[in-house]
Amino acid sequence: MPVKSKAQRRKFAELLVDGKISEEVFERWNREAGRRELPERVTPKKSKAKTATSRSKAKTTTKRRR
Repeated sequence: MPVKSKAQRRKFAELLVDGKISEEVFERWNREAGRRELPERVTPKKSKAKTATSRSKAKTTTKRRR
């Protein structure tokens, strides 16, 4: 299973440092990914849906005359 994103590569490197996976497994996954430029994430994070914002009514400004 090659890594598919930079985030996955960082996660597997963290698992390697913690001793949860072996160095051979990490190297095999990295090697299968090759030297190609990986995206930051496999699927982009969903952006929050824009909610309808109420516009404040345009206020008319009048200068006060003395």
